[in-house]
Amino acid sequence: MNEPRKPSASHSGKSEDFPWWLATIVLIGGFLGWQVVTDELYLNILTTLSKGVQLTVFVTLVSFTLASLLGLALAVAAGSRWLIIRQTARFYVEVVRGIPIIVLLLYVAFVLAPALVDLRNWIGGHLGLDPIRTRNFPLLWRAIIALMIAYSAFISEVFRAGLQSVDEGQIEAAKALGLSRWHRFRFIVFPQAIRTILPPLGNDFVALVKDSSLVSVLGVADVTQLGKLMAVGNFRYFETYNVVALIYLTLTIGLSLALRRLEKHLRRRQERG
Repeated sequence: MNEPRKPSASHSGKSEDFPWWLATIVLIGGFLGWQVVTDELYLNILTTLSKGVQLTVFVTLVSFTLASLLGLALAVAAGSRWLIIRQTARFYVEVVRGIPIIVLLLYVAFVLAPALVDLRNWIGGHLGLDPIRTRNFPLLWRAIIALMIAYSAFISEVFRAGLQSVDEGQIEAAKALGLSRWHRFRFIVFPQAIRTILPPLGNDFVALVKDSSLVSVLGVADVTQLGKLMAVGNFRYFETYNVVALIYLTLTIGLSLALRRLEKHLRRRQERG
């Protein structure tokens, strides 16, 4: 009897395909990069926009860190034994996910921030503190708070799914050993859940890099805002926005490739374990 024919490497799955998309992007990026370093106009644009890269990275890292902490707290609250805590967490997640990020950004900047300043002044008045003005609340931090609120709702769902993926039997075994709720979470649940959480969490991080460009609506001098101001000043929209797009592509594709390598590394460790 003839043995069944094994599928060839070319038909073994899309994961074996040569990344032509990446090669194409590298070629286009290389061409644009060559133009940037050899053309004086492009080089001037890049020099100006590079000042906004640091701010973009800062906004992304701080917003993502705060959103992850708040998202983890929401995920834990969603699994609480107390009904009011579970429902409050669910209410927060559903409301925030239903609001466009740009609307939330404007709401936080021009509604929530002044309300927080008024609350601080009211409390400070009873404590003998000098009042502060709303204009003293930096737009940068208003934008960071808005992005934190927006992404915490999405990240909480990632954490919730990861925490629920842990086998219930292991949690029951930890209870039988007398581990407290905190120790069960720290030593049993979270270390196993993180393997499920990391890939989608990385995707949210890459998405936040792109959505950080929305802070330009508030006049924060990130890459997008500096590009807009420069294009208005020199009327070279094509060249300016080519460089803006190249910067964001470099950041997002570089992060995506790094996250894929990390995911493969974790998968290999899991298979060996």
